[in-house]
Amino acid sequence: MIYLEEIIRFGVSMESKLLQQFDELIKEKNYNNRSEAIRDLIRDFIVENQWEAENVETIGTITYVFNHEVREISDKLTDIQHKHYQNIISTMHVHLDKHNCLEVMVVKGTAKEITKIADEIISTKGVKHGKLVMTTTGENL
Repeated sequence: MIYLEEIIRFGVSMESKLLQQFDELIKEKNYNNRSEAIRDLIRDFIVENQWEAENVETIGTITYVFNHEVREISDKLTDIQHKHYQNIISTMHVHLDKHNCLEVMVVKGTAKEITKIADEIISTKGVKHGKLVMTTTGENL
């Protein structure tokens, strides 16, 4: 059963030019109304600030591209993954071409733990590019 929370209305004041830009963005992003867009902005702001709390469980993805022909890179990446097996939920490996691979790793833990794993992976010699994206488990929203 889904429980609906009480909805509270409040006013927001802003310059007309800023509101016009916001309305254009709302239309581009296919929001039905300003309230939906503002709710998403507030959630995003809360999630970003929760990452700073050391004890809040966070979910993230580490996406990286590497040249599999670099000496021992596959072994090094696997060793890092085994070292952090408690935090890794899943990894997907994609062969992009004869030389390059893409991996997407889903990780869970504190922001500090996840950032440490991402830094280790992305700084490994042979990794051409990497990106960490963190989000919330949804429990506190």
